[in-house]
Amino acid sequence: MTKRLMAVAVVLMFSTAFSGSTATSEIKIKKDQKLLAELDNFEIKKTELTFEDKVGMLYDTFKDKNESMPKLVAFQNAMKGYYKLEDEGKVKNKLLTIIDFDLSSKLKRFWVLDMENQDVLFNTYTSHGKNSGWEFAKTFSNAVNSHKSSLGFYVTGETYYGKNGLSLFIDGMEKKFNSNARKRYVVIHGSDYVTERFVNSRGRAGRSYGCPAVPRKISREIINTIKGNSVVYINKSSQDYLSNSTFLNQKA
Repeated sequence: MTKRLMAVAVVLMFSTAFSGSTATSEIKIKKDQKLLAELDNFEIKKTELTFEDKVGMLYDTFKDKNESMPKLVAFQNAMKGYYKLEDEGKVKNKLLTIIDFDLSSKLKRFWVLDMENQDVLFNTYTSHGKNSGWEFAKTFSNAVNSHKSSLGFYVTGETYYGKNGLSLFIDGMEKKFNSNARKRYVVIHGSDYVTERFVNSRGRAGRSYGCPAVPRKISREIINTIKGNSVVYINKSSQDYLSNSTFLNQKA
């Protein structure tokens, strides 16, 4: 819109300047009208950006400001669920946690993103369920006592003190994939088996009963940051999940 107003000003200025020559003025006016039409088309095209275009631009903003980010495909998937939950009024704390189980547990595969300021607040190690795999999480379940991780979208709840100290409930939003999270006590808590020292000595992070545990040293800070209705997304290139998640297969 600013560009269009500037163009209008230019049209008026040059129309006045060439008022002495009718032929020249007419040629100039036609050129300016063409310019204005092109600007109108530009404004229309800006509003026709696809979901992927918009998410790609947001991703680039994050990348420009932060050293580490999840892979683009994981971010794109996460944003589908984030926007859906936000539209439903379930997001009060505008943070997005992405856990990428496509990555080895010896890598920092846990990110907390500030969606308002496009900042990465945390990037650290996290565990997967002991029955999901060894170094990589490969199989998943929503069943009680499965000791496996569960994929999909969660909303953070309240905190409590348990055997692992300060812990955070996360409520699964996808009936088929993670709706039993609270019943299973799949929570975020601190642990010594996801520290850099443990990873370096074992070549992988330790495993949990399904919880995405984080290093104990920073667990309290992470939990207090993301508690209170922020979004958690656990990603995996699982055909079952990618094909059947209602969050990923909605119209963006």
